[in-house]
Amino acid sequence: MLEIIKKTMLTGLGLAFMSKGKIESLAKDLADFGKLSEKEGKEFVDEILQKSEAARKDLEEQIEKVMKSSLQKMNLVTKNDLEELKEQVAQLKKELTEKGAKD
Repeated sequence: MLEIIKKTMLTGLGLAFMSKGKIESLAKDLADFGKLSEKEGKEFVDEILQKSEAARKDLEEQIEKVMKSSLQKMNLVTKNDLEELKEQVAQLKKELTEKGAKD
């Protein structure tokens, strides 16, 4: 079972990084061997390109999810957190300046 999962993941990764040229070359090779007609070859290329794009997007989403989870576990400050703190400090400086001017 583990081997099937491993092969499926590797196939998905391969599909995600397969270039249009490589897909077209594969379709041409199949057509040359008489396994695909020209129409079937074009349909094959279109289908593989769509699956490749979907696999690439899936992979990007999974990587983003893992990265976010890892960053949360590391308890790092995000850019948004830092911007909020800068705004709070600027507001406090302004309030202190105004209070100092009143005194």
